[in-house]
Amino acid sequence: MAKRVTGPEIEKLIQLLAKVPGLGPRSARRAALHLIKKKDQLLGPLGHAMGEAYDKVKICSCCGNVDTIDPCTVCTDDRRDQSMIIVVEDVSDLWALERAGAMNAAYHVLGGTLSPLDGVGPDDLNIKGLIERVAKGGVREVIIAVNATVEGQTTAHYITDHLVGMDVKITRLAHGVPVGGELDYLDEGTLSAALRARTVI
Repeated sequence: MAKRVTGPEIEKLIQLLAKVPGLGPRSARRAALHLIKKKDQLLGPLGHAMGEAYDKVKICSCCGNVDTIDPCTVCTDDRRDQSMIIVVEDVSDLWALERAGAMNAAYHVLGGTLSPLDGVGPDDLNIKGLIERVAKGGVREVIIAVNATVEGQTTAHYITDHLVGMDVKITRLAHGVPVGGELDYLDEGTLSAALRARTVI
């Protein structure tokens, strides 16, 4: 049995950091040590920022985004085209699309994808909220921007089936060759999708 070389407070910090996606036990130890070495510059401000986030961060009751106000900044932005809703799996996808700056639309965060094997059904996701938003009227297009996985495609089909009959255009992200991508390095699924989604030039 390995001997403990730190106090319980440091061990707790390491254990909590190890739960952060992308950090394993070793990375968590390195991160904890770095924070402790930079106690005044990093650890203190980080603890304060996390305390503020805990107190102030909310889930938007309209779209599912995270913010310090509800409805969130995206939903209350008058410059956005609220008649277009981009449906994403998670808040990280919303942030990625915002960084790209490709569209100035509204969003709807599902909170995951349908996965019967993992016990995730329609009631576990924010699908009902999306259908209610569309049913209220004023939405002319729903852009389904879920990942090109089996679960993502299953979720896209489920949403499409429940929006059929409403006066709304349903579109989805194109899948295919990325900008700067070389055909030789792409997998067969991506190449097949690119061929099926070919356009006239």
